[in-house]
Order: sequence, then structure tokens, then C-alpha cells
Amino acid sequence: MNPLAQQLNDTIAKEQPRVYEMLSELGKAIYMPKVGILSQSAEAKQKANLYNATIGIATENGKPMHLGVIQETLSAYDPKDLYEYAPPAGKPELRTVWKDKMLKENPSLEGHKMSLPIVTNALTHGLSIVADLFAEEGDAVILPDKNWENYELTFGIRRGAEMVEYPLYNADMRFNAAGLRDALLSRKGRGKAIVLLNFPNNPTGYTPGVEEGREIVAAIKDAAEAGINVVAVTDDAYFGLFFEDSLHESLFGQLCGLHERVLPIKVDGATKEEYVWGFRVGFITYGGTSDACLSALEQKTLGIIRATISSGAHPSQTFILKALKSPDFPAQKEQKFRIMKGRANRVKELLDSGKYGGDWSYYPFNSGYFMCLKLNGANAEAVRQRLLEAYGVGTIALGETDLRVAFSCIEEPQLEDLYDRIHQAVRDVKAGK
Repeated sequence: MNPLAQQLNDTIAKEQPRVYEMLSELGKAIYMPKVGILSQSAEAKQKANLYNATIGIATENGKPMHLGVIQETLSAYDPKDLYEYAPPAGKPELRTVWKDKMLKENPSLEGHKMSLPIVTNALTHGLSIVADLFAEEGDAVILPDKNWENYELTFGIRRGAEMVEYPLYNADMRFNAAGLRDALLSRKGRGKAIVLLNFPNNPTGYTPGVEEGREIVAAIKDAAEAGINVVAVTDDAYFGLFFEDSLHESLFGQLCGLHERVLPIKVDGATKEEYVWGFRVGFITYGGTSDACLSALEQKTLGIIRATISSGAHPSQTFILKALKSPDFPAQKEQKFRIMKGRANRVKELLDSGKYGGDWSYYPFNSGYFMCLKLNGANAEAVRQRLLEAYGVGTIALGETDLRVAFSCIEEPQLEDLYDRIHQAVRDVKAGK
């Protein structure tokens, strides 16, 4: 094993032995080179005051070389903030500003240790890093039965982990914390589990309430006290889009410092929070361990980044940083939030109106981009196909009965027509069309 990797492992094992036990074989082997192109280039950037012939970019007149046809569309930005490589961990100022934002929006983080967020190529990349560092063949990934299909690819197909599902809702249509607890305790024999907590949930648009949040944290603590090492991942892709009385913070804060066997990891990003899906800017943040352990985990994360994408896109990081620092940012974000909340409220109003009879029910939703219908007497895939072919409407079929509808991309005045068309397609399918 490389001595740098061994040094990081020794630090983690000494500071947080349970966290060391959570690492995959790849997680133990990975490291960020300290003697190489990046480190030598960084040293040259500080000391080479005559010629810096280290890093692989081209310069002209003291600035990164660039084409006028590109720069003319980006004239508000200095070329140095666009064309140079961003550091593997991301722009330092962006990392600091994002951490400040997290602390402001999550008061429960006050007093807890956490790393500086590391920039990822959006949320999927952050989850992939978690999978590489912590998921081994046969490890359990605990998640609700209503989940984002990419988890299976990221943790199951890529890393060989076993997807262990529990029902998202209990009999009272609240979050099924007892199911989560049972799924965790079923892994006692292996002594390790990865828990994915995605709120607002994709596909249902559900965020637990405050008491439900406490139950989730208690279930994870019970597992830890039973001797299970828990990698607790909060996938906060839709963070902030809370439209009703639910948790308005990430559970990451409550998980930090919970137990020596619990490693909280927050994966979030500007992608959906700031409506910049194509910019691909996300973050991964570790919490609840010692400074030395957090530093070692950061180095291993940078090793994964270096070995896969090298670093994230610089322009999009610059754009996000400028937006976050703008005095107009809060008001503009609030305006978009109100639009999204209006759409969610209108959907609920339609569904509760009695207009659609007994052809469907719907799963509780209070946040995010989506909601899910539970169709009665009609196959979801058949309804999806009928909607496409006869009504020009696209939806997502999930299993036999569930149909996901993204109200986020439908203007509020058009929502009634959308659900009328869905209803007609359900009736068509039930009639054999």
C-alpha cells in the first residue's frame, strides 16, 4: 500500500477507529498524491516569480489563453476565473461561502465539527464518491422502497452493495422509522450499513416532520449502540423546497456527534437548490469526527476526485459563487420558491377536490419537485404509455401502481389540464383502450 494511503489510514484508525472500519478496500487504498504535478504546480505558483512552466494550460499576455468567440459571451468574468483548472477540492472561496450558507440554514450544526465542503460534479458524483470510499461487495445500503433509481447503479452495480429496502410510509402514512430501524438491525451480523436519507424524497416529494426526524435519528443511534457502523448519508438534492410543516433542516446536523459508530455525510449542491441543473456543482461534507479524521477523509476524497474527473468545471463554480455573494440572491430565490410552493399547493387542491373520484389516491407530499399517484385498477406503465400516445403527456411509471408527476416543470394554470389528462388516461386503461 502507498505510504500516503497508510498514513491516512493510521490517522483515521487512531482518531476514529469505527470510521476506519467503514472504509472499503478502495477507500483504504486511495490517497491524494503530495508529490506530483498538482503539488509541484502549487509550489511553483507561489515561488516561480519569473517563469512558471509547470501546469498544462496555455497563457497569453499574462492571462489564460482563450478564444474571443467564447470570452465575448462571458465578458463579465475575468479569464482567470473561467479557463484555469479549478483545484480538485473546488474554488476555496466557494467552499467557504457554501459552508456559511449551510450553517445559516441548519442551526442544528452549531457547535458540531464538520469538514469544509468539497466541490463535486453535482449530486451523483458526490454519492459515487461515498460509494467508492465506503461500499464493498455485500455491504447493505438501507433505503426506502420509493427511491431514486440511480442509487442502484451507483452503489449496487458499480460497487456490489446489496440494496435493502423498507416501506417509506407506515400504516399512518408517516415516515416508517420502525422499518428503517428493523432494516438496520438486520445487518448486525455484518456490523456495517450505509443509510441513504433523501428529503425531500424523490419520487414522492415527502419530507418527515420534526418528530419523525427524531425517530429516524433514534433508529440510527439504536443501530450504532447495537454495534453496527453506520455511514449515514443525507442526500439533500432538493433542500430548501419545504412547502408545509415538516423538517426545514437537513438531518445531517442531528447526526453529527450522535455516536462514534455513525459517520454523517452530507451530499448537496446548487444543482436544484439554485435552479442550475446543467452547471453540475455539488458538494460533499463530512461531520461529527475529529479534525484529524476529517482532514484524512478529505484527502481520500480528493484522491477519488483526482483519479476520476481530476477537478470540477471552473466556470460554473465561478457563476455559483457570484450568485451566492449577490445582494439580489435571497429575493430572487424566494421568488422562485413561491412559484414552486404555489404549484405544489395547487396540485394538492386539485387532488383533494374530489374531481377524480376513486381512480387514484396519492402519497403524502409536502416538498420538492414531485408527487406520486397510486393508481386504482390501472397499471402505471399502461397509463404512462396511454398518456404519451393519446394525450401528449410524459410521466414516470414506478412499479405496478405508482405514477410520478413532476409539478416543478408545469406552470400553475396548466396543472388542472395536466391532471385531467392523467385522469382520462387512467379511465381509458381501465376501459381497455
